Amino acid sequence: MKKQRKHGCLSLIGALMLIICLLFCQNTYAASDSADTSVSLEEFDITLMAVGDNLLHMGIVNTGRQYDGTRNYDFLFDGISNFLEMADIKIINQETIFGGNQLGFHGFPKFNSPSEVSDAIARAGFNVVLQATNHTADQGLNGIQNCLDLWKSHPEVLVAGLHEPFPADLPIQNRIPLLEVNGCTFAFLNYTYGPNSNSVPSSISERLDMLCAVDETSRMIDFTTLNPQVLTDITAAGLLADVVVVCPHWGTEYSTVPSSYQEKFALQMTEAGADVIIGTHPHVVQPVAWIHADNGNRALCYYSLGNYVSTQQRAQSMLEGLAWVTFHVTPSGVSISEENSGVIPLVCHYSSGPVRLKNVYLLENYTEALAQSHGIISYGGVAFHLSSLQKWSDEILGSWVLSADEISQQYYAPPE
Repeated sequence: MKKQRKHGCLSLIGALMLIICLLFCQNTYAASDSADTSVSLEEFDITLMAVGDNLLHMGIVNTGRQYDGTRNYDFLFDGISNFLEMADIKIINQETIFGGNQLGFHGFPKFNSPSEVSDAIARAGFNVVLQATNHTADQGLNGIQNCLDLWKSHPEVLVAGLHEPFPADLPIQNRIPLLEVNGCTFAFLNYTYGPNSNSVPSSISERLDMLCAVDETSRMIDFTTLNPQVLTDITAAGLLADVVVVCPHWGTEYSTVPSSYQEKFALQMTEAGADVIIGTHPHVVQPVAWIHADNGNRALCYYSLGNYVSTQQRAQSMLEGLAWVTFHVTPSGVSISEENSGVIPLVCHYSSGPVRLKNVYLLENYTEALAQSHGIISYGGVAFHLSSLQKWSDEILGSWVLSADEISQQYYAPPE
């Protein structure tokens, strides 16, 4: 990650401290030519958390139905409320489209999710939502437009990956989603490999940011080639932001190993200037790794965070990841604090008869008794054990695992 960019970070507090110190020095030592008036600017951290696919199967949709017929989905985020409180940047991948309640609610394969979920996302404190997934076009252009209009009612949430068609003369810098945190600028780029088809009409691709190249004549998607626009966007974002975060919707479903195309695309993104890569789509967690490009750039890559919530019937899909990245800001720029970055393993827990979401637990707090009460045993017809979850976490995430205490100590640590 670059130590210094065109737009350096300087917090308002730090700037005020500098002014006060300089005035003090001027008033106190005006008569002394030898006085040392140098000042150390404030150093501080900015933290980012991200969760995977908010995959709203009908069991979850029905969990939010209240006795009076209204819907509320605040419960979705009860299990991670502490992390939402502590993080500065909070990202969620909204897997399913908010196509409009008037269309009725649908699960797989053509999802349509309640608009009230967007309210819960905003109330929980998420300030970045990823909307470029393979289910974004499930309800067609009208569904996409409804989703875009819905998010306009939550201007505090930055939407990436889905947008109104860009005018041809719109400068590229105006196409990059940016978020400022404590004087630092973050860019968020979100792309999907496709909309569950081998081709994509221009009416969709001018709204939905595409990860893979598209033939302009046939509209066929080349799943083996990165869309050149991705690299153009990353380069432009690097000129606008201190940190470039790229969120690709990619990979092979249910594979815990990154595909060769994920690895190729990650390297290309890193070379172009991505600082952090956070992947979604495979429905299972994949490894975390540093990507090193030949030009000296490097990026912290979360190949897949898996789901956040779902009622899928594969045991391995119940293990999920919460990405945690700590950025350390100094007068010379921004860097990733390696010892304070990693992933917190989560477990999605639902009941059966009927299928209802119960909670999202930290793996470290999960028990065998909870595992044996999981609805997946009867609903999915699979064995489910705490030891299996722990084994998968160790094998896939390894030394990148962080505990809740490590995050809390970082957040609540007294100033030095």
